[in-house]
Amino acid sequence: MLTIGLTGGIASGKSTVAAMFAEQGAAIIDTDVIARELVVPGQPALEEIRAQFGDSIVRADASLDRRALREIVFTDAVKRRRLEAILHPRIRDEALRQAAAATSPYRIIVVPLLVESPMQDLMDRILVVDCDQRVQAERLHERDEESEEQVRRMIASQASRAARLAIADDIIKNDRSLRDTRLQVEALHRKYLSLA
Repeated sequence: MLTIGLTGGIASGKSTVAAMFAEQGAAIIDTDVIARELVVPGQPALEEIRAQFGDSIVRADASLDRRALREIVFTDAVKRRRLEAILHPRIRDEALRQAAAATSPYRIIVVPLLVESPMQDLMDRILVVDCDQRVQAERLHERDEESEEQVRRMIASQASRAARLAIADDIIKNDRSLRDTRLQVEALHRKYLSLA
């Protein structure tokens, strides 16, 4: 089965593009969704994260305080790698399980940090959702209500736009209208069906 790796910068619109492909009938495996499921209260990964980073990253209701964790890992690369060591093997295993269960002609695995990930080796093609860094920063600020300084740190922590574009087999420009994005998705859907 044809496997497409979908990636893009933080707040590039990956989720919107993935949803548009799902509407076309593609199987979507989203590693962000998997990561969120891995850290719900009671999951072993959350307990490992708590042991590594302390009680301050867990709210009174036992859920992960994502903002507190972001403050830690986006200011310290060593701590970010510790978090990745806890989550990435679990995310990969679950993504592979879901991919094996997919029944559509092709499947899309959404991996935000694909440039940096060994999961890149699992992909037949790489689709990059691209947008201007200014648009990306505005979206991130609106979505997460982060300070401008934190937005800069978050963007700086990921692979550069040039690095993402360098690994791309296909690119969707997502700083225009939703209609324009949808037209690009529909064209790529037809292409992927022909390749599958």
